[in-house]
Amino acid sequence: MSSTLDKIRRAAEPHGLNLVAATPVGRYDDKVTEISRASAIDPLARSIVVVGNGGGALWEALKAHAARNPGWWNRENPLDDFTREVVERDIAAPLRASGARCTTVYPFMSSGRTLSFIELGKVAGIAGPSILGVTVHPKYGPWIAFRAALLLDEELDSPGDALGFDPCPECTARTCIPACPASAVSVESGWDIPKCLTHRVELELDCTPRCHARAACVLGPEHRYPDDELAYHQMRALRSMRPYYETHIKPTRQT
Repeated sequence: MSSTLDKIRRAAEPHGLNLVAATPVGRYDDKVTEISRASAIDPLARSIVVVGNGGGALWEALKAHAARNPGWWNRENPLDDFTREVVERDIAAPLRASGARCTTVYPFMSSGRTLSFIELGKVAGIAGPSILGVTVHPKYGPWIAFRAALLLDEELDSPGDALGFDPCPECTARTCIPACPASAVSVESGWDIPKCLTHRVELELDCTPRCHARAACVLGPEHRYPDDELAYHQMRALRSMRPYYETHIKPTRQT
């Protein structure tokens, strides 16, 4: 392990950011279209360090932070803001202070170029594909998320445990499929987005506490997010789903 990755892991771990892996820029760029390439964001970058979380540790760190900072939960994006603060202050700033070139990219960026974090997660071995519409990890199952990427001018190649991980084709239990009340998950076509969105928006109480299919996955059930975190993510997902539903799906259902 490089000293740089070791420093990043030590800085990230106390905040629940317990998944860190690295891949050369070229290996990732070869898998994506030009608009998502790391070299288009930072032409001098040589590697990408992916930072993510598995299980509920990040949520617990956020709750502790919010307890120390009254009013934090009133922010529009408390989890994203906490992630950005931690990454910039405790990871990126020390790297830059040491003389390294470090460009930070987030999956929740609303403007400018970003990366294809799903493809990046596969290439870096942070997570593999699933039929649920989310990526999965050998230990944490579907209870993971990508939080940031660091574009560095140092050559790093240290994939995570999920490199080549593709569990759904070999899964025999497939408990996720009957668990979905919208019948929006299948082996053949994966996640049926319009069907899921329609059910979520029109019958939102049914899926407000959690995604039933995700909760039924046989991978990593002991690492499932706590109930309040599940409700938080479901609420935010529904908020982002509504405009798409109103614009693209609802009109077709009324004709």
